[in-house]
Amino acid sequence: MNPVILITGATRGIGFAAAKQLAARSTQVIIASRDGTRASEAAARVGSGAVGVALDITDQASVQATVKQIEQQFGRLDVLANNSAILLDHYQSLLDLKPEVLLETLNTNVVGTLRVSQAFAPLLAKSATPRIINVSSGAGQLDGEPQAWAPAYCISKTALNMLTQQLTAALPEVMVNSMCPGWCRTEMGGSEAPRTPEEGADTLTWLALDAPHTLRGKFIKDRTVIPW
Repeated sequence: MNPVILITGATRGIGFAAAKQLAARSTQVIIASRDGTRASEAAARVGSGAVGVALDITDQASVQATVKQIEQQFGRLDVLANNSAILLDHYQSLLDLKPEVLLETLNTNVVGTLRVSQAFAPLLAKSATPRIINVSSGAGQLDGEPQAWAPAYCISKTALNMLTQQLTAALPEVMVNSMCPGWCRTEMGGSEAPRTPEEGADTLTWLALDAPHTLRGKFIKDRTVIPW
């Protein structure tokens, strides 16, 4: 059976690039977005092997409705790629950061990822080789020198990496990892970034299909384990 793969926030950027790569490998890709029309349009651009669904990861009812839809249509989920994220503070100083912006960022980037992972765990349990991929960022690394860029976003990605560790412990049969796509030319990354979305998506595609299932609870960039 062809793997069934759900990618959140996949109508553009790294998520869309990954959808194209995965569909080309004869998988069933489910492109998720808060805007169901945009999700369907993105799936049409990918072509055969892709469908679109409406999914707001900050809304429990939306998440549960999508779980029910995928269960009815496919019966299981093999790979959950948590790609949805927001970046609200860019070059703002931590001392000027409004707590409400941090809360909104955490609600999407961390709590939303937890909500989706919890909800889809029963469908992942129906897979022979279930996998969860959390799209994180080097901005969340504790290794190395502190950086002042986008403090709310950086904090959220550090928290996402800990969520990866917690999911690894809670789901011993699931291959759970975080990944860093690198700085890519996307709407979030901007035009000055050195990498293409396709280059950023390569590790996601590898983790979804080719990485050994024994690779669990790690932070990956360019198919290589990096420090947290």
